Amino acid sequence: MASKKTTKKPLKKTSAAPFRRVVWIVMDGVGVGAMPDANEFGDIGSDTLGNLSRKLSLKLPHLQKLGLGNLTTIVGVPPLTLSGPPASGHAYFARAHELSRGKDTTSGHWEMAGIVTKKPMATFPNGFPAKALNQWINENKLPGVLGNVAASGTEIIELHGLEHMETGKPILYTSADSVWQVAAHETAFGLKRLYEICKSARTLCDRLKIARVIARPFVGDPKKGIRFTRTYNRKDYAQIPPVKTYLDFLRDKKIPTLGIGKISNIYAGRGIQKNIDTEGNTDGLRVLEEQLSTFKKGLLFCNLIDFDMLYGHRRDSAGFARAMEEFDRALPRIQACMNPSDLLIITADHGNDPTFPGSDHTREYVPVLCWSPIATPSVNNGGVLGSFADMGATVFEALTSTGRARGTLAGRSFLSKVL
Repeated sequence: MASKKTTKKPLKKTSAAPFRRVVWIVMDGVGVGAMPDANEFGDIGSDTLGNLSRKLSLKLPHLQKLGLGNLTTIVGVPPLTLSGPPASGHAYFARAHELSRGKDTTSGHWEMAGIVTKKPMATFPNGFPAKALNQWINENKLPGVLGNVAASGTEIIELHGLEHMETGKPILYTSADSVWQVAAHETAFGLKRLYEICKSARTLCDRLKIARVIARPFVGDPKKGIRFTRTYNRKDYAQIPPVKTYLDFLRDKKIPTLGIGKISNIYAGRGIQKNIDTEGNTDGLRVLEEQLSTFKKGLLFCNLIDFDMLYGHRRDSAGFARAMEEFDRALPRIQACMNPSDLLIITADHGNDPTFPGSDHTREYVPVLCWSPIATPSVNNGGVLGSFADMGATVFEALTSTGRARGTLAGRSFLSKVL
């Protein structure tokens, strides 16, 4: 006798919105192939996950089930066949094209939230102008600065760390991104003092059109046999977004927004009701799992920074691969904490190919992986999204049932395709 086919009863909704909660995870720096204009950025041939997998075969079975292997050729992560379902749940996958003229954290995250930066933010590959530098030194009564060059953060600390401790001069540097970075020793210079001088630089950098001021604290003393290492007490002072974002419009509708990691710093606190700072990927994943048991409604927006900060910029392929596999192992635990009124979106803000020359970000497409327990098991290839902002529009519709917010924000929701 044939068994009766059973179906789950649909969850009773408590609001008009399709979802009660959205979990949005940014794998900072995890790109999936060079964009068509990569030549303008010197990034032809970049492919963070593809190139990494050809150097070190990756094992990412849970991300594979969401369609990661369909976005670029990843050794060890085969694509899903479009004729059959994944092992469980629902996979909607796509690559997102960045419209903004940049490849940095700020332009990537801002575009996710609806703002396309048409004019690149200012960069200073030859160091900052003397007039601005002297103003900052005088305002903060500094004995001077060391560096004022474009450099790798770890290398410039090794070069100037001891002189910094002896003279009290902070280490100032930049990169290919629009950043004013200040490194200082947590005890010899003082963490509070470092934050103060970086906050002071924010006003100056607004005039210079610099996206972020970053405090880069470090510890150690080579004279005592303790090598210099940067700490997780980093703090970003971002330029204020020029218009309201999808995050602001969520707040206007009284929908809670929780940032995990550096999210609030990127948006200068705008649109984020509460933020929990973290100490890297492991800590960020721990906090995310904890919050999934207590944060019952709204947006959980999490940035996992180690892919970029610890491994991409340092061109540490082995570390990058370990971080990807750590995230993959955590994914089933995250999914187990989600219920039928939840939507999961996994993405990135730019590339940072650890196999590529140099130490800067790479101009790449980013992955967009969506999953919810409520959807019918299927495989849905979203192709190439026209903008990172499509994710912001989708999050907004998922939580409000409204396809677009007011204003001139970019983005077209793909929620109907996910469902």
